Amino acid sequence: MTYHSLWALWFLLPLVLVLVWIFWQRKKKTPTLQFGSVELLKSVAPTLRTRLMHLPNVLKALGLVLVIMALARPQTMNTKVRKNVEGIDIVICLDVSDSMLIEDMKPLNRLEAAKETIGKFIEGRTSDRIGLVVFAGESFTMVPPTLDYQMILQRVGDISSASSAKIKDGTALGVAMANAAGRLKDSQARSRVMIFMTDGENNSGTIDPETGLEIAKGYGIKVYSIGIGKDGPTRIPVYGRDIFGQKVKTYQPFESTVNEDLLNRMASDTGGKYYRATNEGALRKVFNDIDRLEKTKIDVNKYTNYTEEFPPFLIAGLILYLVGLLLGRSWLRRVP
Repeated sequence: MTYHSLWALWFLLPLVLVLVWIFWQRKKKTPTLQFGSVELLKSVAPTLRTRLMHLPNVLKALGLVLVIMALARPQTMNTKVRKNVEGIDIVICLDVSDSMLIEDMKPLNRLEAAKETIGKFIEGRTSDRIGLVVFAGESFTMVPPTLDYQMILQRVGDISSASSAKIKDGTALGVAMANAAGRLKDSQARSRVMIFMTDGENNSGTIDPETGLEIAKGYGIKVYSIGIGKDGPTRIPVYGRDIFGQKVKTYQPFESTVNEDLLNRMASDTGGKYYRATNEGALRKVFNDIDRLEKTKIDVNKYTNYTEEFPPFLIAGLILYLVGLLLGRSWLRRVP
């Protein structure tokens, strides 16, 4: 409960002062009788009227207190909040070629670092539809844009490399971009975003990257491209079986190369931004930056309905004051 006219409560102060003054004056004017002995008076029990002689003043004082509270206009509030959310449709396009198994990022390799960062990014969104496309030598949609974040997180955890998923290895950038753009082409969101992550350059697929870029541009999709890992000679893990059938891991030399010119053009031509992430910390910063740039627009309208609660206080105050006045003029009248 709140008070609309809180200043009215200041009237309680002069009321208290008046009551103190009345008590003091009445105490000074109390009539007295002189007796030679009060032994006989001690045996006289006080009557009900004697016990209630201060009741009229108490009732009138309480009545005035309630009237002052009514003057302060007590109110109850009922607040309703209406949110108008303009979400963003986002498709994350992730390279799962075997080169993503290179172990130069924590917690294990490039792919696991990407999965962990994507998961935290999804957990931070609230009103945006998010989809997931993976690609290697070919591309397929794991999750179309949806608000079911729990399901998306589960599918992110299921992502594996091309060899583990038994799909064609390679890096089909054009096919992947066209696939992701197709998932956003019918979007009604105010903003369509593609987050494109790869650690290689185009070497496969039936659609060249230039065509994929034109498709994305045609649908008004903003591309944030991310080049993962360091360029140069490195080692790629290869899994096989020994003579006893046990799984073993060996390493083969590999030349890691990211086509930065293409990724940069993908971003600049669509109004996005290109990033290079050579370690897991840099990858997290990239997604934090994207999260800051692509914020959901939320308009909040707040409506408050006030209900006046002063009538009960006013009625109770007037009744108490009148009862006190009536009792003081009749049954509990004091003389002098």
